[in-house]
Amino acid sequence: MLRPAGGKSRIGAEPNDHALGLSHGGIGTKLHLATEGHGLPIGFVLTVGNRNECPTFEPLMQVARRCRSRCRWPERLAADKGYSADKLRRWLRRRRIGVVIPMRDNEHVNDRDRFGVFDKDAYRERNVVERCVGRLKECRRICTRFEKLAVNFGAMITIAMIAMYLKLPLSDRA
Repeated sequence: MLRPAGGKSRIGAEPNDHALGLSHGGIGTKLHLATEGHGLPIGFVLTVGNRNECPTFEPLMQVARRCRSRCRWPERLAADKGYSADKLRRWLRRRRIGVVIPMRDNEHVNDRDRFGVFDKDAYRERNVVERCVGRLKECRRICTRFEKLAVNFGAMITIAMIAMYLKLPLSDRA
């Protein structure tokens, strides 16, 4: 589940920068998380704190697709403005995935009509991702990142995700 931000290209390998980078809030790691519609995590990618979201979109979608029990793409995808790019919108349209990503203020000022109307109601459902990140950060090891190595930090996130799944009520029907 861990894809390094720089250095080695093998999944699960430790990146040279340990997925630590200087951002406005100090040295940190950015957790790119994919969730299903009810807020359960299905995949993540770690990058340095000051990296843009757009380059990690395709690796995140590949990780999320591998982790899903049904190998299907979602019907629509909601993301924040950090993921707003023409390349991502084309990638989603090729796979017939609905785009619920607001445009940045300085993006396509003159030709916004060609991208369709932004669905504000569908975008409000994006808060399930924020709530999932909040539940993951209830684990102190994730909130403060005690681990030096990115692979160990990714393992702690995986354990927290497993714990979230174990807390689900089991159905009496098989």
